[in-house]
Amino acid sequence: MSISAERKQELIQEYATTSGDTGSPEVQVAILTERITNLTGHFKTHKKDNHSRRGLLKMVSQRRRLLDYIKSCEVSRYQDLIKRLGIRR
Repeated sequence: MSISAERKQELIQEYATTSGDTGSPEVQVAILTERITNLTGHFKTHKKDNHSRRGLLKMVSQRRRLLDYIKSCEVSRYQDLIKRLGIRR
């Protein structure tokens, strides 16, 4: 359900805005999207895992808040990010 350290480093390098950037909203959204995708696959086999479902809903709302922040700062960054991640919105 969690992502490996190597995959996390790949996401950080791919979505970082500057060198050494690990905490920008773009990086955080990319990591959350990866975790959400993994959990969604988990629920295909474990339909009654309601404890993890609550964590999934928290991650989705956290990602939504970060995306709203990016959109309020700069719309072009927001549109580029959702296109790169393949998020509907």
